[in-house]
Amino acid sequence: MDAEAAAGRYDVVVVGGGHNGLTAAAYCARAGLSVLVLERAAGVGGAAVSAEVFPGTGARLSRYSYLVSLLPARVVRELGLDVRLVRRRWSSWTPDPDDPARGLLVDGGDAAATRASLVAVGGTADADGWETFSRSTATLARGLWPTLVEPLRTRAEARALVGDDAVWDALVEQPLGAALAAAVPGDLARGVLATDGLIGVSRPLDDETLEVNRCFLLHVVGGGTGHWDVPVGGMGAVSGALERAARTAGARLVTGAEVTAVTPDGEVTAVVGGEEGTATARWVLSGVAPSVLEGLLAAGGADAPAAPVVRPEGAQVKTNLLVRRLPRLLDAGVATGAAFGGTFHVHETASRLDAAFAEAAGGRLPSPQPCEVYCHTLADRSILPPDLDAEGAHTMTVFGLHVPDALVPADGPEHDAVRDRLQENVLQALGSVLAEPVEDLLLRDADGRPCVETRTTKDLERSLGLPGGHIFHGPLAWPFVEDDDPLGTPAERWGVATRHPRVLLAGSGARRGGGVSGLGGHGAAMAVLEAEGLPRP
Repeated sequence: MDAEAAAGRYDVVVVGGGHNGLTAAAYCARAGLSVLVLERAAGVGGAAVSAEVFPGTGARLSRYSYLVSLLPARVVRELGLDVRLVRRRWSSWTPDPDDPARGLLVDGGDAAATRASLVAVGGTADADGWETFSRSTATLARGLWPTLVEPLRTRAEARALVGDDAVWDALVEQPLGAALAAAVPGDLARGVLATDGLIGVSRPLDDETLEVNRCFLLHVVGGGTGHWDVPVGGMGAVSGALERAARTAGARLVTGAEVTAVTPDGEVTAVVGGEEGTATARWVLSGVAPSVLEGLLAAGGADAPAAPVVRPEGAQVKTNLLVRRLPRLLDAGVATGAAFGGTFHVHETASRLDAAFAEAAGGRLPSPQPCEVYCHTLADRSILPPDLDAEGAHTMTVFGLHVPDALVPADGPEHDAVRDRLQENVLQALGSVLAEPVEDLLLRDADGRPCVETRTTKDLERSLGLPGGHIFHGPLAWPFVEDDDPLGTPAERWGVATRHPRVLLAGSGARRGGGVSGLGGHGAAMAVLEAEGLPRP
């Protein structure tokens, strides 16, 4: 049946059943279009899934993506998604690498406490600069966030919506490092602010390409506030809700479908259960990375693009842990729940971040490893089975920065050795700022193995099809266009155009992509509906 479905005629074929592909499918199907989604994995959701990472434990971790900031309330409302997000009280805790018995606690519920902590670690200048910089990011978020579910604005229009030329110039027109240095003199506080520009991006803070700025913007505009929330039930609950919305609307979802070719005329060839079939559609929406799409188009006989396709390069390492309790802190004045209740920054001062970039650029794995820790189970215990919940167990997710794909061998023993080294570096970095080794707290799976796994960029490419392990499918774009960019077609107006009119971007590689947002899929669906003359459902 699945092979037959993959060989039919549809209004829309979606290549890739990640959360963006599901978003596009749900919108198009709700508008009355016939929709087919082809997903190569055994299940949908892509990187936004939950999994029993450690067999026999019953704990379902958000294995890849883990927090939500950019999913618009409008998308949740329009698709009728049963998604609940929990706001974290504490924003972050950052122990001083030179003296881990003290640190910076950013308290989302107590501005005075945050200011006192800033004064304690860096002085009044840090506290004043932090408050000023935070007001700047809030101004940027308020101006740009509402536009992400609307047709693209031009640069001039976006600047006018922000309404503050000084903020625009500081955060959009010049390297982020300059704005941070001008606002916050302290190395530790500046590093905490800087990390939002380095998630999956290995560049220096004074990056002249402004890739750091674009990543930073992505991380501070969500919801108009920049808050990052915990999905109750794990990230799989988000994709599960989108899958139900797509199926309920009538979309056909076929898993285990390896797409092998796409033609500019709307033919999509896939192998399902060993059988090859070709589906035909008026629109092909690509939830895969743009570089992957180019390979599929080449296989379908499309002309080569005018410029060579650049392979993306991710730059992170991800470690998941299951522990019997959270580790003790060296700072007795901070509660463990507060320290791990937001983002726990490890060796992420501004100077250490730039040093790690220099090490990576020189071909060496950073040491100590800058990384940040997030504990889902402090906000949502539902991902644990009753026995682990009762015992007080916790999950810990660690995201390491400045680990470019070029430093990770492709496969075999060499890859495994680097993965082991990266895991060791992560655990050593954590241990250097804690009162006890995390290794001593690890639970064991059904086979007696410690509950810790590390995923490299190469692992992400193999398991999720992310070229170079790039979590955003490639370098991020500004969520607006230049003043002279063409906006003559629906696809151009929604930031999803390719060089083929019937093939649209519907994933993180769209202009307004990146993160668990549904924005890529939403934009592609809106372009299709506009072109078809259909109302927004």
